[in-house]
Amino acid sequence: MRHAKARNIVERCFGRIKNKWAILRSPSFFPIKTQCRIIMACALLHNLILQEMGDEEDEEDEVMIEDEDEGEHLKPEFITSVSVSNEWTNFRDIMAQGMYNNYRAIRNH
Repeated sequence: MRHAKARNIVERCFGRIKNKWAILRSPSFFPIKTQCRIIMACALLHNLILQEMGDEEDEEDEVMIEDEDEGEHLKPEFITSVSVSNEWTNFRDIMAQGMYNNYRAIRNH
């Protein structure tokens, strides 16, 4: 149940960011590295706008994090920095290489 709640929150967050930034609404033909940077920039700008100016339009959609153990509502957390993780970078690269190898194997048959 906890996983479903987290997924719902993440999907609503993506929806809010896509509604705000038109570049995220359509398929992108930029290189993957550029796509990742665009998404990070949009998320960071979104959070900066929320912190500095508020967000009157989407106040009813405000995502509150609820601590199930205590039953209390906490303020939403903002992304304040982005850093590279070697573990996730390696995982992504291995997964991408496996997908590419499968694609080539199917295509060559």
